Amino acid sequence: MINPQWLNTFAVLVEKGNFTRTAEAIGITQAAVSQHISRLEEEYGTLFLRRSRQLEITPVGEHLLSYVKDINCAQKRLQQKLIQDDAHIGEISLITPGSIGLTLYPLLLQLQTQFSQLKIHHRFAPDNEILSAILANQHELGMVTFKPSDPCISSSHFTEEPLELVVPAGHKITSWQDLQRLGFISHPDGEAMATRLLSRKYPGSPGIQEIPCKGFINQISLILEPVAKGLGFTVIPRYARKAFERQDEIYVVECGSPVVDTIWLIHRAEWPLSRRAQTAIAYLKSQI
Repeated sequence: MINPQWLNTFAVLVEKGNFTRTAEAIGITQAAVSQHISRLEEEYGTLFLRRSRQLEITPVGEHLLSYVKDINCAQKRLQQKLIQDDAHIGEISLITPGSIGLTLYPLLLQLQTQFSQLKIHHRFAPDNEILSAILANQHELGMVTFKPSDPCISSSHFTEEPLELVVPAGHKITSWQDLQRLGFISHPDGEAMATRLLSRKYPGSPGIQEIPCKGFINQISLILEPVAKGLGFTVIPRYARKAFERQDEIYVVECGSPVVDTIWLIHRAEWPLSRRAQTAIAYLKSQI
């Protein structure tokens, strides 16, 4: 890496055209100016032709001067990015589980319609992938269903999400046998969620493995489609159920004491959140 002080001396010398004036401008001795230029010439070749009254820059010097200008431009761009942390300009980068994401994404789009210079980058992913993405700085914000223990991650309570037993509208569910007759629509977290909720609703029941599986879908926004058509029941988080458009075609069975997942908001602990991320969080919390 080239010594930045030598490069600065070189650039000032090009501008001033004189070793004495360069030394005065920088606040160093003329001997130090000469030393800086000599070090650069040892590395890259002759930078100036020394004439009695002026300095003439060589082609090598022109290339080095172009390099200095590129560095200065890059530094200015970096400063602008660091300084211009506007609450309503730039990218909001969020990665979440599918259920809460179905609710948050439309809200983020509403925020973007208010502030058109915002850019929404929202990805759905499972918890382990979300944690990895935040640690790798691929997203500024994330949400997970467990509180991370990694000291590099800052976590705070965002909301709570109960699990719900959802059946087709018009189906009367009074017993475990009613669920067996209806059948289960599964999804990647289906059996685990059903086990947690149904063991509380129907203590002593044989378990979800004893209920016929009538289908499986890994797209969270489509899980309730077969339920709405009367093909089976499912257990999903509340935000996924609320995002379904045809609420009149499904029914949520009362299960007594709720089984609740806490949604944790996470980000890297080593640096503060951008102002636009803080704005997004405040907005989402006000809507949720």
